[in-house]
Amino acid sequence: MSVLLETSVGDIVIDLLVEHAPKLCENFLKLCKVKYYNFSPVHSVQKDFSFQTGDPLGPLSQESDGGSSIWGVASGNPALRTFTAFFYPKLKHVERGTVSMATVPLASDPDTRVAGSQFIITLGEDTDFLDGKAAIFGKVVEGFDALEKINEAIVDDKGYPLIDIRVKHTVILDDPYPDPENLREPSSSPAPTEEQLKTVRIADEAALHENDGVDEEELERRRRNREAQAQALTLEMMGDLPFAEVKPPENVLFVCKLNPVTADADLELIFGRFGKILSCEVIRDQKTGDSLQYAFIEYEDKASCEAAYFKMQGVLIDDRRIHVDFSQSVSRLSDVWRKDTNTKRRANASRGGWGGVDELEKRRQYRAEAERDAGGSYGMVYGEEEMKKRHQRDGGERKRDGGPSPRNGDQPRTRSRSRSPRRRDRSSDRHHSRRDDGRRADRRDWDPRDRDRRPGDRDQDRERDGDRHRRRDDTYRSRR
Repeated sequence: MSVLLETSVGDIVIDLLVEHAPKLCENFLKLCKVKYYNFSPVHSVQKDFSFQTGDPLGPLSQESDGGSSIWGVASGNPALRTFTAFFYPKLKHVERGTVSMATVPLASDPDTRVAGSQFIITLGEDTDFLDGKAAIFGKVVEGFDALEKINEAIVDDKGYPLIDIRVKHTVILDDPYPDPENLREPSSSPAPTEEQLKTVRIADEAALHENDGVDEEELERRRRNREAQAQALTLEMMGDLPFAEVKPPENVLFVCKLNPVTADADLELIFGRFGKILSCEVIRDQKTGDSLQYAFIEYEDKASCEAAYFKMQGVLIDDRRIHVDFSQSVSRLSDVWRKDTNTKRRANASRGGWGGVDELEKRRQYRAEAERDAGGSYGMVYGEEEMKKRHQRDGGERKRDGGPSPRNGDQPRTRSRSRSPRRRDRSSDRHHSRRDDGRRADRRDWDPRDRDRRPGDRDQDRERDGDRHRRRDDTYRSRR
């Protein structure tokens, strides 16, 4: 579960540790949901150590109350401004980007610490001074460049940046907690209040003059571009995109409204007159093989793709008027991304659950490799990776059921083991197992045939032998 913080120096993505700190995560999520952190200033910046934020007004305002928990915000009760913080013993401030809730001891009970809305993000390694003073509930997984800009900010003697750094917006992907009573989520991000504007020390000059002399059309274009970037980053966090800056290929056409009888060879023959086709694939249902009435056509160059787009729009093929557009599919990159991500996740599994932070620093290099290595089918319905997983799962079920393994019906190979002295002693003890009457059986009582028998077979043999002996005795007595 992740939360996106849009700040004036860049975006920061935080993974929440819901299992280890549920109450702290609930408080943070709900405050983000009601846009409580919007326009909150970053303060108390200590180089290579940490910075603090979460107070809507900040320490420069005399009207600031230090922030309130979500339960105090929803109810308006000052007594609920703080809540008891829980410290998970295994979570330590050992990595850069550790997110924890700022706490203070109770006046009546110094051993109990309470939290409100302010949180701390570490800017260095081994900041164990905060252990026991700040309650950890998350970890930064993206946006280390923004952390570096905050770390390099010019501050006064109290750690307050001279040029304002603020949280502009918060986005949550999933909220598993029920809303507190009287909680109202705003329909849009609220504008900064007059009290917040009074705390601005030096505004960011670039942001201050960003829209000077720009017409309304350009402003609308910039706004839509920002929204598109935010939505792309959200899809990346959810796993629907390999990365936010991904772009669809420019040499692939998307053709839809096809007749179900139209085959790959038909489309390749018709569209082949515009240039060399690298692949032409009608997407079909994997189970039934029926056409889903759309296809992807990949050309060798961009010019051929554009020529086919302008000439083939609305053309009749098999009594169907088709629709042609440039492809927006990035499934090829997604297949490579998922495979590489799973490999890296397994490699970082021994890091205690954080994992992947070093790899996220190399994101630009990885993106270039993913685009270069992209290949394979589109996999829009059932791709090759899906079928491979399905075959592996079926093979595992056959193994659990005692059937043949997926290796062409061969029996699983057994591995020979050398018998240690202890194993020889145990094997000798089997020859001296106790019999049913409680006496120790001699080696002569052991039948080599019992090695391949099940436990119940020997009992059945005994009953059968007893019946044979009784019949023999009855026959002998009748003859006498």
